[in-house]
Amino acid sequence: MSFCRTHGGRRALMAGTFLSGCLAVGALAAPATAQSGEDDALVQDRILVTARKIQEDIQDAPLSVTAFSEEAIREAGIGETADFIALTSNVTLAESQSISTAFLTIRGLTQVRNGEMPVAVIVDDVLQFNNRQFVGQLFDVAQIEVVKGPQGALYGRNATGGAIIINTKAPGNETEGYFGLGVGNGEEMSAEGSVSVPLIEDQLFAKLSGRVVSREGYYTNVTRNDTDDPYFDRALRGRLLWTPSDDLTLDLIGNFGRHNGRGIGFQFGAAGADDTSLPFVANNEDVGERQTQGISLRIEKELDWATLTSVTAWDQLTSLTRADQFPYSALANGVDTVPFGDGTQSQYTDMESWSQEVRLTSAADGPLRWQVGAYYLDWERFISSTVGTDLGKGIKRVERTPFLTDATNPTVSFFADDNDNDAWAVFGQLSYDITDQLELNIAGRYDEEKRRQAVSPLNTSGVPGASNKATFDKFSPKVTLRYMPHDTITLYGSWGEGFRSGQFNQNGTAAAAQTAGIQGVQDIVDQEESQSWELGFKTDLFNDRLRLNGAYFDTKVEGQQYFVFIGDIGAQVLLNIDEVDIDGFELEAIWRAVDGLDLYAAYGQTNSKVKAYTTDPSLVGNKAPYVPDETFNAGFQWTAGLNPDFDLVTRVDYERRGEQFWSPDNTAPRSPLDLVNARVALQKADGQWELALEAKNLTDESYNSEFVLPAFSHKANPRSVRAKLRYNF
Repeated sequence: MSFCRTHGGRRALMAGTFLSGCLAVGALAAPATAQSGEDDALVQDRILVTARKIQEDIQDAPLSVTAFSEEAIREAGIGETADFIALTSNVTLAESQSISTAFLTIRGLTQVRNGEMPVAVIVDDVLQFNNRQFVGQLFDVAQIEVVKGPQGALYGRNATGGAIIINTKAPGNETEGYFGLGVGNGEEMSAEGSVSVPLIEDQLFAKLSGRVVSREGYYTNVTRNDTDDPYFDRALRGRLLWTPSDDLTLDLIGNFGRHNGRGIGFQFGAAGADDTSLPFVANNEDVGERQTQGISLRIEKELDWATLTSVTAWDQLTSLTRADQFPYSALANGVDTVPFGDGTQSQYTDMESWSQEVRLTSAADGPLRWQVGAYYLDWERFISSTVGTDLGKGIKRVERTPFLTDATNPTVSFFADDNDNDAWAVFGQLSYDITDQLELNIAGRYDEEKRRQAVSPLNTSGVPGASNKATFDKFSPKVTLRYMPHDTITLYGSWGEGFRSGQFNQNGTAAAAQTAGIQGVQDIVDQEESQSWELGFKTDLFNDRLRLNGAYFDTKVEGQQYFVFIGDIGAQVLLNIDEVDIDGFELEAIWRAVDGLDLYAAYGQTNSKVKAYTTDPSLVGNKAPYVPDETFNAGFQWTAGLNPDFDLVTRVDYERRGEQFWSPDNTAPRSPLDLVNARVALQKADGQWELALEAKNLTDESYNSEFVLPAFSHKANPRSVRAKLRYNF
């Protein structure tokens, strides 16, 4: 329910399906329906967002948020996580290794390998507990919100840079659904569909949705004469929605996903971050697996004076990668029947969690609104990382037990530990209308997280059988002031703090790092803390035909977490950069030029500077790693009525990512990227079916999605082309 106040009829909250994308850059709105007056056909549609755990108009919300509606998701060709990230200013995603490994950067705050994300990810009101859940297929989605700026006051640990909120489409009284088929290069085939049925009219509704994508791959391993990057992903979601009375709703959702594909994907020996010339060579198959499953129950009870919400969730995830230790070095060239000296590597994770959130939200009909809540999370994680001897006989599947004397692939080193963790939090926010135009919002959350690490007694390094404990906690406040001098203008300012939880390196890596000459590595990685303030404006101009939004932000980070790879021992290590300063701005515009034609542009700039770094003081003054200095998005969407029965929708999206360094020493930067996506769709005017042709990376830009010193490169996907047919019923 909403407790934001409306300011004029144009800002009244819509109750119903979100019909088109607003604000955001990537989410070009569909043509608005004429209401009254000669210019109403050009008015951009509105969308509601829930970034503050309340429902409010996107242009009223005093924060920077990019939102994609159901229609915008389809018309932009958004089918996986990276697609909507690419349409959002000052946010980038480096997809690397397996599907469980990707690195999100938002306003200069970035995720590093084995580290937590800098945003909270909420799917159907459930806070995701681990970064390995993030990347995947998107289907039957009602809305996506990308919220920038610290959100720790409401979402807690790891929400230092913002929040990503994904809501899938709920079932209702109508029997409806869709199915779709697709084909593409790389021998890609896909199928997806959804069916929703009312079991008891006005009370009980059910839905089943699923998606399958299979692709042979884009690249060839010249050593094995086989594809290097196969992709096979299956996902299924079931939903049961029960409204036994007008004031009670129960929403039960179950998810299952299974993925098989590439595990590592790195080449060794690149001349720099722009070098994409290396062939894919490895004598062993590069294998990655991920399996996810979960169930959640959301209960909402309307009281006379407030709304009580309970969200309970259980999730499980396992993943495994297997590949050559230095997967694409010259040592791997040859034939499979001779021993190789490059070794093998694998990593296995097994995670399980359950969480409970309860919140009470006041009624929305007064000048004072409030919300209070509590959250609890319990999760276990086992992780093992191994290096083996490559005898040319394949790679053993190593999970919890090493194969030290195996005749085919003996284990050389084995790092493993069990982590038993729990976290709890209490939070609340208070909004008060000082005047009809001025609102003050105060929010705060206290989080405490306890982590316990039990080192495997089978470890080949460190202290086998050791037990480590650490507690991380912080109170994260946020203050926001919103001023609306006119119902088409919103001005706001905010200040907030947040933290990213600390964690353990795998036992023994600190000693290994010291042996390799890397200082500053500890077995316990300190928590990262940040303090940010933001000034922003939102405007609708020229009778709502032009939307112009902007924001300036300034963030100070203490203990920024950073990743180091020690190739000699295959160790993946996290450490802390003592202090980093970040500032920047965003400017976004969308213009409905004429009925059916939308144009947009968005520019984001991020300036980062290392202020203190114990590990290497000589790097003070350099830019922070993984942070592009700028992003630029531009494009258009044109809907042309061919005749009363058919429409042709043409869309082009251009994205530019500025220069990006991968390490604080600022060596081997990646040059700016220019990427183009395009989509042309023939639609039945009544929405019954659609035939679309999509192209990602239309100009076939060759670039590395990640580069890890000293010379590990991960090549991004080339141009992909897909034809898709969708039928709605």
